[in-house]
Formats: sequence, structure tokens, C-alpha cells
Amino acid sequence: MIRTLVEAAGPKMEKAVVHFGEDLNSLRTGRASVSLLDGIMVEVYGVVQPLKAVASINTPDARTIAVSPWDKSAMGSIEKAIRDNQALGLNPSSDGNTIRMSIPPLTEERRKEIVKSLGSKVEDCRIALRNIRHDVLNDVKRMEKAKEATTDDVKFAEAELNKKIDQFQKRIDELEAAKAKEIMEV
Repeated sequence: MIRTLVEAAGPKMEKAVVHFGEDLNSLRTGRASVSLLDGIMVEVYGVVQPLKAVASINTPDARTIAVSPWDKSAMGSIEKAIRDNQALGLNPSSDGNTIRMSIPPLTEERRKEIVKSLGSKVEDCRIALRNIRHDVLNDVKRMEKAKEATTDDVKFAEAELNKKIDQFQKRIDELEAAKAKEIMEV
């Protein structure tokens, strides 16, 4: 039973790291990426939907993102949603069929700000991992109190969870280093 609880923590931790990786894709690096627009929600037909549900998004070159709405009447809503997202700082322009956004090169100061925000995302992921470990350990300690587990079981669970945490933290550090390098690259 204890081993099952500890093993069940692995997929949860994996999910947290995968989510962290997806979060990293939304950070601006100075080159065009369709993942920059992942969090954009657009009001179309009176319903708020993700941008990718109402348009196709592509990158014709390294500095441009093109959004082609499936319904041309949604152009204004899409432009407004992109313009209103201050975190991106993009200025969309439309030619009637396609909305294009030029990705300006990042200044050194802006790059440093983005690396700082990267640090907060890293800490959020580490907190998520610690919470998973904490939940499993609480379950094991509850079982110990109910005489369903021994003190050795608790120590085993702690040791195994710490090994898992260390493995996932190495992956987080690798992802962070790669993204920081990508951001600081001119």
C-alpha cells in the first residue's frame, strides 16, 4: 500500500513538470512562436473561446506571427484580445484576411525582466512538487497512526519521495537553464 502511494506521486510530479514546460513556452524570447498566443481568449458569437479555437495561427518567418480567423467577422475581436494582453506587448495589424504581428527584438532590460519572471514560474513548479510530496507523506503518517503502516514504512516513503523530488528538480533546472539561455540570446 505504501509503495503504491509513493509510486502514484511520480505521474503527478511528471504532470507538474510538463505544465511547467508548457508555461515556459508562453514566455517571449524575441522570436515568433505560436505558443505566445496560447493564453489569449477571444469573445466570438457571445462566447469567450481560446484563440486557437477560432483561428489558425502560424509563423511565416522568425519575427512574424500570422492569425487567420475562420470567420472574418471575428477579426476585430481577435485584434482587440491580442492588443489588450499587456504581457505580450504586441500590436496586431490586419489586411482583411490575416492578422499579422511583428515580434520586435527584446531589449537587454526586458530580457532580464523575463528571466526574473522565469524564476517565479520555477518556484511555482517546485512548490507544486513539494505539495505532492507533503500530501503523500500525510497519507502515510495517517496510515501509521491507524496502525496500517510502520515507522520503517514512513521512512521508506520519505526517502523515495525525496529521490523523486531530486530527479524532477534536476529536470526543472535543466529546463530553466535552457530557457534562460534562449531568452538572453540576441
